[in-house]
Amino acid sequence: MKTLKIGEDSSKLAKEVLKDLRASPSIELFKCLQCGMCVSLCPAARYSDYNPREMVKRVLDGDEDILSDDDIWNCFYCYTCHSVCPANNSACEVNQILRQKAINEKDGLDKISSFLTYGDSFVEIGIGSIPSAFFDQLVEDFGEDWLNLKINLENVRKKLGLKPVLLPEESIEEINLILKNTKFINRLERIRRLE
Repeated sequence: MKTLKIGEDSSKLAKEVLKDLRASPSIELFKCLQCGMCVSLCPAARYSDYNPREMVKRVLDGDEDILSDDDIWNCFYCYTCHSVCPANNSACEVNQILRQKAINEKDGLDKISSFLTYGDSFVEIGIGSIPSAFFDQLVEDFGEDWLNLKINLENVRKKLGLKPVLLPEESIEEINLILKNTKFINRLERIRRLE
């Protein structure tokens, strides 16, 4: 943990979080009671070392080392913490803002770079698809049947009477316009430049 100097404002990081565009106007970060309700129902806390209460405490303490802590990448964004907080805080929103700050400071690019191909698939075919970097792990987790389904998906869909997954070209163009106007494409390019 970073040691604060005399006269240094320990609330600087918390204030930055609250000023962020992603922070809901109703978020009550400074009212955190450290009661642990967020931890008690958090699936990430149950299955990893992620602790939303500790993460919020570190933000309130001004501990900027939290940005390089791998545990912030274990949050599922399920908003369970948000729904049970008696102080109307949202560890989930705080986490999202911390992750973005980490990306901006180039801590965490390794955590998101494999997802760039997911974004690219929206640009190219108008829908998201599983990044190829995850294929080996999916085959390991689900077996060769998963890969066979992936390879033969169009045939399976046809047998089930379903239309092809691929969208018409005009739909892809419309999606690309949305992705361009919302700066999604710029964001993909910006992340690539940071790598």
